Amino acid sequence: MKKSTEIQSLPIINISDGSEIGKVRSLVVNPEKGSVDFLTVEHEDWQISVRAIPFKKVVGIGEYAVTVEHENAVIDLNEIPIANSLVNKKIRVTDARLMTRKGQMIGEIVEFHVDDESGAIRTLEVKSKSDSYYLDSPHVLTWGKDIVIVKEDAAEYFRETLVEVEVEDISTPREVVVMEEPVVIQEAAATQADGLKDIENRQMELLVGRQTAEDIFSLEGELLIPKGAELTRTDIQSVKEAGPSVFVELTMNIR
Repeated sequence: MKKSTEIQSLPIINISDGSEIGKVRSLVVNPEKGSVDFLTVEHEDWQISVRAIPFKKVVGIGEYAVTVEHENAVIDLNEIPIANSLVNKKIRVTDARLMTRKGQMIGEIVEFHVDDESGAIRTLEVKSKSDSYYLDSPHVLTWGKDIVIVKEDAAEYFRETLVEVEVEDISTPREVVVMEEPVVIQEAAATQADGLKDIENRQMELLVGRQTAEDIFSLEGELLIPKGAELTRTDIQSVKEAGPSVFVELTMNIR
């Protein structure tokens, strides 16, 4: 799963030629399905029309970029009425109030988590008074522009920790879920951490010793690595810390 804020502003990379198409401007939610159906694209040359990528055309959503097979994955929303209609509905989810079907206000949504394979909204992060909880999306009845309507007993299923569960698994209240299969959850987290570490190690191996084809700057305009420099592990780590878009800029300017 990915937080909505982890997807927004990511560079969009065209796999076929390694070029950057633009950046993710926003996530377009389909209220009928409870899913993210499109990612709108921000590009300095596309000021008049709104363009977007159907979620089903996304190859992957990584830490540093969203990838698509080809630039033709981007569509003009003026040419797709259904997509344009979804954008105009402006279902934002984040900052929406959470209300039961009988009118009881039980919190405010501060974040939501998306299945990065299907686009389905899996979990809501809810702020209730001074505490924050997680609620799985099957408890949602209506995705509204300003208010999300949930089942009457939704608050009973608030969880204090984020756990990746299948959408169908909504029958166990919070008290049982916290105690249920803690070892499995820990093992899954450990496996995921090991996988991320392996990916980072491979990235290091591919980049260490390569030369920069252009100067690499931070988002603030500070020169991080000059053109022609031979990359070290320290250089690569400093670029990673400068942000995903800076790291992508580095990977696209090496020889």
